[in-house]
Amino acid sequence: MRPLYSLLTPLLVGTLASFAAVEAKADLLSDIKGRGEIVVATEARYAPFEMIEDGKIVGYGKDLLDAIMLDLPGVKLKQLDVPFQGILPGLSSKRFDFVATSLTITKARAESFAFTLPFSTASVAVLKRKGDARINSAEDLIGMVVGSQAGAPQIDVLKEYERTVLQPTKNSGVKEIKAFMDYNEAYAALASRRVDAVVQSLPNLAPLIKERGDVFEIVQPPFGPPTYYAWAGRKDADSASLVKFFSDGIAKLNASGELAKLQRKWFGFEMPLPTDAVPAPIN
Repeated sequence: MRPLYSLLTPLLVGTLASFAAVEAKADLLSDIKGRGEIVVATEARYAPFEMIEDGKIVGYGKDLLDAIMLDLPGVKLKQLDVPFQGILPGLSSKRFDFVATSLTITKARAESFAFTLPFSTASVAVLKRKGDARINSAEDLIGMVVGSQAGAPQIDVLKEYERTVLQPTKNSGVKEIKAFMDYNEAYAALASRRVDAVVQSLPNLAPLIKERGDVFEIVQPPFGPPTYYAWAGRKDADSASLVKFFSDGIAKLNASGELAKLQRKWFGFEMPLPTDAVPAPIN
């Protein structure tokens, strides 16, 4: 009679091999195709990228997302409107499959998440009240109260600008940085003189000036390093194919000219973007 362990060994080896095969085949994109639905998170309070009109999410990012989803026939898009502060934690905890909202590519985020190719510049500019002669460049923010959105990388860009430019050359910095729940609150604070300026990405300010050019104006040129917006997925082997799918979709729309067309529609200008690789993240 064969020893019991000799009978169990082949069974155990076979079982482990099966588990290994299942693990090796784990693939989020295939899973999405199989269930016929993808769950995507968006912060729909970031015009003109994503905003709510008549109860629906619209904007540059939404048009871009819908165009790419045409290459996933039979898959229903379930798009959730999620507060910005819950976007990346929710992705990490697998509340949704992917994040299709405007995320600045930063080193801290790149350590935990996988970015697509960029679809927009995110160069940071200063917004001031119309006619405020005190502020004519980013250097004039010394001693000012500056607003932005809580958790936004624009705050980090401002802090880095303070550290590398203002402190060494002017031996000073801004008086205070006030973080608001969203940019609409920051704009309201600027209009009511509770802050002196707001730092925001240049593309986001274009529609604001179009609608409220009598209240606000943009201080040119932008300041800080070249920065970009992209989408993101989880940084694991399971999610790699899904991130590649969306990244390839952005590259396809860029090559066809459709991306430039959407930029003209929503911003009024085109944006030269890296097309061969995800650019190096900012601090």
